[in-house]
Amino acid sequence: MTPETKARQQIDHKLEQAGWVIQGMKQLNLAAGMGVAVREYPTDTGPADYMLFVNRNAVGVIEAKKDSTRSQ
Repeated sequence: MTPETKARQQIDHKLEQAGWVIQGMKQLNLAAGMGVAVREYPTDTGPADYMLFVNRNAVGVIEAKKDSTRSQ
């Protein structure tokens, strides 16, 4: 599993725990819930890992990055 895949799984889990509905672009339905997180949302500079919508309004972006902390 790549570091980015692992980060996405952790992000999905945290978003779901917080009550977000997670969707891909193919299943896009902004009416699916009050908060919808859309994976791989297209932007002018390339796809955002997650675009966050509240009541159908874009309110934020999440970019998945590998954890750069190291064990000592």
